[in-house]
Amino acid sequence: MNQLVDGEWRTDTYEATDGDGSFQRGETTFRNWIAGSDVPDHIDAEPDDRFQPEAGRYHLYVSYACPWAHRTLLARSLLGLEDAIDVSVVDPYRGEGGWQFTPEKEGCTPDKLHGSDYLRELYIEADPDATCRVTVPVLWDTEEGTVVNNESREILRILSTAFDDLGNDASLLPTPDDEATVADVDEVITEIYEPVNNGVYRAGFATSQAAYDEAIDELFGALDRWNDHLADQRYLVGDSLTEADICMFTTLVRFDQVYHTHFMCNKKFVHQYEHLWPYLRDLYQTEGVAETVNMAHIKEHYYTTHPDVTPTGIIARGPDLDWEAAHDRDRLDDEAPTPNAAD
Repeated sequence: MNQLVDGEWRTDTYEATDGDGSFQRGETTFRNWIAGSDVPDHIDAEPDDRFQPEAGRYHLYVSYACPWAHRTLLARSLLGLEDAIDVSVVDPYRGEGGWQFTPEKEGCTPDKLHGSDYLRELYIEADPDATCRVTVPVLWDTEEGTVVNNESREILRILSTAFDDLGNDASLLPTPDDEATVADVDEVITEIYEPVNNGVYRAGFATSQAAYDEAIDELFGALDRWNDHLADQRYLVGDSLTEADICMFTTLVRFDQVYHTHFMCNKKFVHQYEHLWPYLRDLYQTEGVAETVNMAHIKEHYYTTHPDVTPTGIIARGPDLDWEAAHDRDRLDDEAPTPNAAD
């Protein structure tokens, strides 16, 4: 796998699987929190007064293909932060040089701040001696000239809590009037991460049958569980769309198109689930969601970027899904506050 080592780009630095053939995801590096953020109890960090929530100050670097970056695009859209936080979009294909800016390609942009050719240049700008993976999303501070955070779950919470005065009146967390709590949201995000969000990668990148079988069993066990959970509940937590639904959505929306085939998660399609499939369409049809989904980028990335998994680079064409089909999920929530109206 490729990463920076002491500020130099290396293409032979570490193995993504352990001795048992199990996929091991590396840790993210930049973990600062903007002032005014509500840091979850399970994270040992404090908001940093250097980073004040100001319109136009912060910039998101994303890939439409990446489910982790997609989380932040969804939050930005649903919270109405498009005018406050601009975005640069990398090429969906990630070669030996890492994430690259190819503005001539449809759906991509230049590095709007620095004119960089590669995303790794930002990491070196933030830390000339950086030793780390170069990942999206990246939340960049133009005033301090550095990366604030590159951990998707933490950026999601920063966007949800630090920019209340800069977006619309929506919330991606339970309000004080809800029976559900923020702790409930955090618990569900944690519960779905390993078997579902990371589980598809554990299956796809496994290099032993035992590691693959374990990942598949946990993945589909979790999907079965959450399918049952959604039988009589519109959203994962409480009565409104929350961060937990965002974290589930970015995996499910890619599942039938890429994970089922490319990562061999082929016991079942999501569109064959009685409740997960209508739930997924319900989220997709929520205002502000569909425009963050670029399926062409998603499919190009997965089928062309992982030669160890699909060496030919041929992009699978199916399945054809009707994302706009009626879902009837609103029957589960009479008021349907989607997302929550913030106090």
